[in-house]
Amino acid sequence: MATTEQDKVVIFDTTLRDGEQALRASLSKREKLQIAHAIARLGVDVMEVGFPVSSPGDFDAVQTIAKEVKGPTICGLARAVDKDIIACGEALAPAEKRRIHTFIATSPIHLEHKLQKTLEQATDMAVKAITLAKTYTDDVEFSCEDAGRTPVADLAYVIERAIDAGATTINIPDTVGYTEPTEFAEIIRGIRELTPNIDKAVISVHCHNDLGLAVANSVAAVQAGARQIECTVNGIGERAGNCALEEVAMILRTRAERFGVTTNIKSEEIFRTSKLVSQLCNMPVQQNKAIVGANAFAHSSGIHQDGILKAQNTYEIMKPEHIGMQSNELNMTSRSGRHVIQHRMTEMGYDKNDYDLNDIYDAFLKLADKKGQVHDYDLEAIVFNQLLEEESDYYQLASLQGLSSNLPVNTATVGIRTGGEDVKYKSETGNGPIEASYKAMRHITGVELNIIDFKLGSKGEGADAIGQVDIIAEFMGRNFHGTGLATDIIHAGVKAYIHVLNLIRRAQQVEDIKEKHQGV
Repeated sequence: MATTEQDKVVIFDTTLRDGEQALRASLSKREKLQIAHAIARLGVDVMEVGFPVSSPGDFDAVQTIAKEVKGPTICGLARAVDKDIIACGEALAPAEKRRIHTFIATSPIHLEHKLQKTLEQATDMAVKAITLAKTYTDDVEFSCEDAGRTPVADLAYVIERAIDAGATTINIPDTVGYTEPTEFAEIIRGIRELTPNIDKAVISVHCHNDLGLAVANSVAAVQAGARQIECTVNGIGERAGNCALEEVAMILRTRAERFGVTTNIKSEEIFRTSKLVSQLCNMPVQQNKAIVGANAFAHSSGIHQDGILKAQNTYEIMKPEHIGMQSNELNMTSRSGRHVIQHRMTEMGYDKNDYDLNDIYDAFLKLADKKGQVHDYDLEAIVFNQLLEEESDYYQLASLQGLSSNLPVNTATVGIRTGGEDVKYKSETGNGPIEASYKAMRHITGVELNIIDFKLGSKGEGADAIGQVDIIAEFMGRNFHGTGLATDIIHAGVKAYIHVLNLIRRAQQVEDIKEKHQGV
């Protein structure tokens, strides 16, 4: 039987908007583009990728994604203000399919304390914004901010006028995560009953997780008639986060007989996309998280293990392969050829366009010479290194020598090539070789970074695992996230610092271009 519009739930991903704005350090344009391509491959219908009016960098990133990412409808967020709508329309102009998402608060508490307007005044602003947005695209979404604490009759009043103005999707956000599933479903049913023209729009929901109910509220809304869910990969977002995309996708797939709806999500892309978002956003996934946590398919109980061996469905309601998690692993050494590496990358869910095989293989051979055996997580670390480093990077590490001891003073010598010029060297001392390295790099580059956070971890298992250093550094009032991966933790720490330096350099170039454009 063919799927009808009523059978399908639209998946609206807002990882790069609601998710990204909650990070301690903003993503770079390149990182946003990498995530956007991955989420497009995941099969989402709509991708909200930023708030164009908020900064030149966000405008540039939205515009770049609109140009380069194909498949999903590309969406931008705008307040019910002319300048926001105009910025959104201009940034989204290159997209094959585009949507403007505008919003205004409707709850009594927001109207009184935030907007200091009546419901009628706020509704007039919404109508004006939707009308302007329609001059840029026919696909306009309108959100009643804090709908979860807005009387249903008030929602129906605003929604009816919004649809008359041209809104094609009406979003009902539980902005502060206040409602519970039965209550939220009643709100959706009430809107359907009280809004005479609701059949002309798709009802969407956007649930926050303050009480741990974002996913439950979203699926309850689907049962009540909503046909779009707004969500993020790994559930990242403001405060306690958003509805987790991977959870609603697998709920609707695993319990299809109960919900009677489908999505376009390619579930085998879930695990890889989750890891990419976690890595680039510097937000580790908790081990016991549903669907994508490290323990999601682990069984410790002897009774459970015995059951799994006899029949997998005794204790597993879905298979790891359903989300793209591979259980088999090859023994890769320096004797493994290119075809083995390419095969393994394919098995892990990577498309050949996601990486440069020659670069990956060269890095693989160097790592294999150091470690002997190379694992899947090592290959992924090599891929992430490719994502983090570019040949055109202004700052490049040429050499590093660090000496560590139990003495009060340790030393490091660093060589950095700046803008293609000759390598500059500097030796410094510090409490440890990483502090000494950072002092040397400050002297060479003249860039003063305030290191807010420094975390050391690993990619994989064992003493020979690749070390990972993540830092949050403040520069001129803005936070930047740098990542370094290397078999040596001092080397990883230095690479993280250089990553931040290059992010700052690119951010300054974007600001300069925008200022010149505005000055013309």
